[in-house]
Amino acid sequence: MSRSAHPAGPRHADVLPEGHYAAPPADLNRLDAHIWSRTVTRNADGAVEVGGIDVRDLAAEFGTPAYVLDEADFRARCRAWRAAFGPDADVFYAGKAFLSRAVVRWLHEEGLNLDVCSGAELAVALDAGMPAERIAMHGNNKSNAEIDRAVAAGVGRIVLDSFQEIVRVAAAAERHGRRQPVQIRVTVGVEAHTHEFIATAHEDQKFGLALAGGQAAEAVRRVLKLESLELIGIHSHIGSQIFDMAGFEVAARRVVSLLAAIRDEHGVQLPEIDLGGGLGIAYTADDDPAEPYQIAKSLGEIVSRECEAARLDPPRLSVEPGRAIVGPTAFTLYEVGTVKPLEGLRTYVSVDGGMSDNIRTALYDAEYTVALASRRSDAEPMLSRVVGKHCESGDIVVKDAFLPADLAPGDLLAVPATGAYCRSMASNYNHVPRPPVVVVADGKPRVIVRRETEEDLLRLDVG
Repeated sequence: MSRSAHPAGPRHADVLPEGHYAAPPADLNRLDAHIWSRTVTRNADGAVEVGGIDVRDLAAEFGTPAYVLDEADFRARCRAWRAAFGPDADVFYAGKAFLSRAVVRWLHEEGLNLDVCSGAELAVALDAGMPAERIAMHGNNKSNAEIDRAVAAGVGRIVLDSFQEIVRVAAAAERHGRRQPVQIRVTVGVEAHTHEFIATAHEDQKFGLALAGGQAAEAVRRVLKLESLELIGIHSHIGSQIFDMAGFEVAARRVVSLLAAIRDEHGVQLPEIDLGGGLGIAYTADDDPAEPYQIAKSLGEIVSRECEAARLDPPRLSVEPGRAIVGPTAFTLYEVGTVKPLEGLRTYVSVDGGMSDNIRTALYDAEYTVALASRRSDAEPMLSRVVGKHCESGDIVVKDAFLPADLAPGDLLAVPATGAYCRSMASNYNHVPRPPVVVVADGKPRVIVRRETEEDLLRLDVG
């Protein structure tokens, strides 16, 4: 079946062969602990609760759709990553996954650093009190204004992504009388086994300077000649939603080979390498991500082994988990609007959000699971597709799921593992205001990002 022939995009509703779908779960009310945040459970009434708060109460107070974030779980994951890598490595939270002033404060308090990739992300970080020396600035096309702001603030590192950027950052550092620490982002020719659009280490893509052809080595030569830049290391990133560590082993081998070549040519041993992020999380029961301590042990062994072979002192290691921290800590709460059975196919369940609050299914063909959240049900399972309210046939939240056959308008559904990228990539398609982010902590909910209103949208429309 072709997924590319339809002029309006993938033909999501094509009928697949009988037996394509897995059998329904034995218990539709069960909440898989490795998908949901750690304080999520069902209460005595059968409703989902998080941090001891019933989702029905959250819906009544804050409305739907809403992103519901478990602060205790977020902090616990920060501590797990920090403890796993220890004092001789750095953990940079990738702010692109989800960023707010509250998140920045949590990161600061839990001892994590922060990676940003735009001037606005940097503004949030600084406004919330993250020390500039614990911020890394990324981006493949940083503007002169963004570079100037980062240098003036004194960020701990700027990751250089092109020859032009070397010149721009050096000029900004000279203007501010600062020797700016930098890393060079290198594409190492390793393609993670993931969706084409989120695989970032093969040469045919927009990020970094390729090892192949000598671009990375030339970038090193240029940076080392500039007194206003301090080259502290090499940066590599091989993709997203990665479960197999084999790609990191190949990437580390090639990065360490570059470090050895730099030592041999320039007599300089760079003190750091950053292997990026991209570590996967569980979106469905089929996903089996590694724990932070396993990842830290594996990466540490890989780097040590490669450095020993190259007769290099092991550099300080940095990693950049974003999704792996915030992804599992949140779910999106929706209200069912319509239930439309299609005889012999599936039931379409429409909710009050959709691709404006979670574009990942349409963009990446991402898979999610879903649960009836406002009550328990012993009804028979029905094959369902959870869809949004937007004027697009591809407006799908969960492509294939089993929900109780007695599902009705007004029921609440919860889609777990939506902490990463859903709010960050949210839009106002069809002029739908973006949902709030509601944090639950110590048995109390609070809004950290308020719901947009029609007034907000009209205020921007100045024509």
